[in-house]
Amino acid sequence: MMKSKYLLLIGILAGLFGVAAGVYFFRPRTFHGMVLQSPELANDFSLNAANGRTVSLRDYRGKLVMLYFGYTFCPDVCPATLANVGKALEQMGKQADEVQFIMVSVDPERDTPEQLAEYVAHFHPSFVGVTGEPDKLAELAALYGIYYQKHEGTAATGYLVDHTATIAVIDKEGYLKLVMPFGLTAEEIAGDLRNLLR
Repeated sequence: MMKSKYLLLIGILAGLFGVAAGVYFFRPRTFHGMVLQSPELANDFSLNAANGRTVSLRDYRGKLVMLYFGYTFCPDVCPATLANVGKALEQMGKQADEVQFIMVSVDPERDTPEQLAEYVAHFHPSFVGVTGEPDKLAELAALYGIYYQKHEGTAATGYLVDHTATIAVIDKEGYLKLVMPFGLTAEEIAGDLRNLLR
């Protein structure tokens, strides 16, 4: 009699654990960015990084790739975005190894591969900065829905570049899955990345 009660209790506990696990793993995911279900692979590229290295999107297959278009002379939006992404990766701990952030320059006249490498490293050591021929960059930006335009500034600042400040997130298989708007906090960015890694 005691044995059957004991087995019944174990069965109930196992059932409750199964329900709890199901609720945890299959609960709806809430994203702060805009979720996309693209049937085609994200547009690849081949651009120049520091030390004569060429970087392609396919180099990071198996990782989430955060693709951001900006420039090193950007006075506000770019540093704010990179700082929040860097903090988000720090919050993610070991999971951050599954994420690669790439900044594509929209200012090839001034941004050399070496300048980009130095700039992005201020925000996180894993960040990569790339540039290329103006026509090639413009074509890639258009494929990702990125607008940018050069505007003359003051003598002190030189020209500025207005640009779309979203981040495209490509999944481990190479599909565009999420577009993060400007202004997300580090916590919100980390939450969206964790959801994609689940």
